Amino acid sequence: MNDKKGYVYILFNKRNGTLYTGVTSFLKRRVYEHKTKLHPDSFTAKYSIDKLGYYEVYERITDAIAREKQIKGGSRTAKLALIEGLNPDWRDLYYEL
Repeated sequence: MNDKKGYVYILFNKRNGTLYTGVTSFLKRRVYEHKTKLHPDSFTAKYSIDKLGYYEVYERITDAIAREKQIKGGSRTAKLALIEGLNPDWRDLYYEL
């Protein structure tokens, strides 16, 4: 059984811009990888999606993966509502981790 913590996150490139939803077991490192374009051919690198707008913490990575699928299956409006609810000023939350 995998007892690793999990994080679901939404990145953006500008307010109301392009969004990316992901999941990881180490949020700060993963967002840093997006910021430094570790994978230069990736969607996030191509569209400069590197600002952390929203995240959720789970005790188990499996729960985070299930939530990621739920968020990805939802509408853009729902994703924007998540960001606006937690982060109405659209700050880059990476610097607050």
